[in-house]
Amino acid sequence: MSSADNLPFIVAGGGIGGLCAGLALARKGLPVKVLERAPEIGEIGYGIQIAPNGHAILKKLGVMEILEPQVFYPDALILVDAIDLKEVSRIQLKDRFVDRYKYPYFVVHRRDLHAALVETCRREPHFSFEEGEVDSYEQRDGYVEVNCSDGRTMQARAMIGCEGLRSKTRARIVGDTPRSTGYVVYRGLVPVEEISNKEYLNSMVVYGGPGCHIVQYRLRGGTVMNNVATFQSPAYARGEADYGGVEEFKAAYDKCAPEVRDMLKYFALDKNWLLHDVQPATNWTDGNVTLLGDSAHATLQYLAQGAIMAMEDALVLAHEVAQQPNNVNAAFMKYQDQRLNRTARVITTARLFGAIVHAREGERLLRNELAKSRDVDIPWEVDWLYQGANLLDKID
Repeated sequence: MSSADNLPFIVAGGGIGGLCAGLALARKGLPVKVLERAPEIGEIGYGIQIAPNGHAILKKLGVMEILEPQVFYPDALILVDAIDLKEVSRIQLKDRFVDRYKYPYFVVHRRDLHAALVETCRREPHFSFEEGEVDSYEQRDGYVEVNCSDGRTMQARAMIGCEGLRSKTRARIVGDTPRSTGYVVYRGLVPVEEISNKEYLNSMVVYGGPGCHIVQYRLRGGTVMNNVATFQSPAYARGEADYGGVEEFKAAYDKCAPEVRDMLKYFALDKNWLLHDVQPATNWTDGNVTLLGDSAHATLQYLAQGAIMAMEDALVLAHEVAQQPNNVNAAFMKYQDQRLNRTARVITTARLFGAIVHAREGERLLRNELAKSRDVDIPWEVDWLYQGANLLDKID
């Protein structure tokens, strides 16, 4: 055993992906240190959807027993035309769905998921947190020297870059920048009693309009309604610095039904987000350093698979490292070989789904017609994703 074998795996970033990676490695008996720049570990955000392939991993990692009281199980995933309010598409999430994919689909507040992951991690004797932010790294003989932004230097057996969309580790390994979409997001949480239209109260519903949509689903055991509005910004397309403001936000839904425009009252108007993803890469690994989660494959939200892809990464990475503990680089290369194409498919399919949801004019009519033929119990367009729950069950 070399001296490097006693060094920890350093995980740069304490978001969902970083915590899952650290937890999966620690459960293999490997020492892990998660570096997070926030003084207190705490994820920001609103709701997150967990499909069967993510549910399977959270159960395998021991997170579900803590998280269960906070989740909500919707009856269906529904797409409604935001102009005429006709139902376009439905995926039933009950008996036949669970029979096929083995795990139910649920939604949960991102903070609740993050808190459950933190608590689960703290129970692992091989896991530790430390405040810090990775600035750079250097490959040494058998280990990695990690340089933090506060001037500290740490030694690691290996490092996993999980810093998110603007990862410094990705900038070094891949050398690209995030791709801006020109779409802006507003969010809002309100008590479920304040929702006017209760037709889809127990489902996850998307109101798809021309260049815009609104998503609604319940969180925190069903007590609050999560609202997410996404729209294409004309000001951004014109190259203006002041884009995505409240007036532009409201104008984006002018062609939608009055019931959809009425939903704009549910949104907090003090903050918005510009959507980005990345171009799929051909390599994530440099020696004993690799990428995971958004740092590796940031995707748009239209498949609700961004965080779940990070969870899958974590399980596969820990499995491969445990198979080759004395050759971390080989383990990292085998990990990325299994993940590159699947995550690239998620990125590219999410872009396509966004175009379908935001269809205009004749494209909208075509979408609505084609959607009539789909099976409400077997979602063929995401079957390849959700079947991953069964495949990941085979990883110890």
